[in-house]
Amino acid sequence: MKKKEENKILQIVTDTLADMKAEDVLVIDLEGKTSIASYMVVASGNSNRHVASIAQKVEENLKAAGFRSAIEGEQKADWVLIDAFDVIVHIFRPEVREFYNLEKMWNSVANLRKE
Repeated sequence: MKKKEENKILQIVTDTLADMKAEDVLVIDLEGKTSIASYMVVASGNSNRHVASIAQKVEENLKAAGFRSAIEGEQKADWVLIDAFDVIVHIFRPEVREFYNLEKMWNSVANLRKE
C-alpha cells in the first residue's frame, strides 16, 4: 500500500477515535519493524457498548472513504480488532487493555505517540 494511503487510513482512524471520545489513543509506528502493518493504533472505550460503537464508526468511515477492513470481537466488545491492512486498530475496555498491555510489548521496537 502506498504511504499516502496508509496516512489517509491513519488519519480517518485517529479522527474517528477523537470524534467518538475514545480514551488514551496511542499510535505505534511499526514502519520497518514488522511486516504485519505500518501502524498500530491502541485506544480505550469506557464500556462494551462504547467499544462496539467506536469500532463500528471506524469501520463505517473507512468504508465510506473506499478502504476495506476486517473486524473481529465486536460481539463481546471487550477487545475489538480492526485490520485495515497497513493500519491495525485495537479498541479495548480499560481493564482488558491493561491486562494485555500491547504498548509494553511494542515499546522496545517501535515509536509510540499519544494522540
